[in-house]
Amino acid sequence: MVNTLPKPGIKTPSKETILTPRFYTTDFETAANLDLSAQDTELQAMLAEMRADYNRHHFVRDEEFEKSWEHIEGEARKSFIDYLERSCISEFSGFLLFKELSRKLKNRSPLLAEMFQLMARDEARHAGFLNKAMGDFKLSLDLATVTKTRTYTFFPIEWVIYTVYLSEKIGYWRYIIIFRHLEKHPENQFYPIFRYFESWCQDENRHGDIFKALLRSQPQLWKTWKARLWSRFFLLSVFATHTMTVHERAGFYKSLGLNATEFDRQVVENTNETAGRAFPVMLNTEHPQFFPRLQRCAGYNVQITEIERSSLPKFVKLIRKLPLIAAIVWNLLLVFLITPIDTEALRGTVR
Repeated sequence: MVNTLPKPGIKTPSKETILTPRFYTTDFETAANLDLSAQDTELQAMLAEMRADYNRHHFVRDEEFEKSWEHIEGEARKSFIDYLERSCISEFSGFLLFKELSRKLKNRSPLLAEMFQLMARDEARHAGFLNKAMGDFKLSLDLATVTKTRTYTFFPIEWVIYTVYLSEKIGYWRYIIIFRHLEKHPENQFYPIFRYFESWCQDENRHGDIFKALLRSQPQLWKTWKARLWSRFFLLSVFATHTMTVHERAGFYKSLGLNATEFDRQVVENTNETAGRAFPVMLNTEHPQFFPRLQRCAGYNVQITEIERSSLPKFVKLIRKLPLIAAIVWNLLLVFLITPIDTEALRGTVR
């Protein structure tokens, strides 16, 4: 009989849910045939930045990591480990996707292949650094096993461009807002990894800029009515996921001295504004129903999580979750129907 129990110190990955980071694969043939000529100058400049590798000496653990972290306990410890795990899985997911794109495009699109190889390098560093941080709490992820056991979701390359752009830019705003907050309130910096967030988020920013250039090189991703609908859909999907995840982790943000609701609002507003530089539309976050409806969804999701954790029979859990799921879908539909802001019409104007 094969022993399926994890080795001591190896954390069993959390159960996959709609909010957990996903692993993706895509249509490599379509990716290889992308015409990048419209953004060639921008992409060449970004490639030069990636080759310079400004953060090559950044992810080095100093003596502060050698302390004991046993004083972080209870809910604070649990929520921080959960934060590290989700962040590690998210970065590792990016590494796998970029690595495979680089391998498949090597002989077809050399510029893109090198770009993806260098982005995979960054994501691997991030994932490794996060996994070592988990090691300070006597746990780590077996990423080789995660690679084999995780569910992979197929996304067309167009969807990959939309979603990776948004995930990198929202990652930038998450990291920089936490970093700036802890600069003002160093008493809340309970672990040294937060000191690395300023340079770390510049990797996210560079990756996002690369995907912005890819998006703007493809007119069908920003010039058509379909592009406007997809932009609204992916913006709302990313923001809804962020809002629900942040409220699930409210305890973690409280330990940093942050209010989860206010942190979520800042991240969404800034990411939405940034996305307006790439997408043909951005969402109207100033609409009086925008954030209240997203926060209702977060509340419903917390109730779903509590039901899922209960000892009720599966059928009873499903019956109790259905009206909550329906309420989330309804509120998201109402947010989707809020008239968006036409960023193409505003492009070139002072705002």
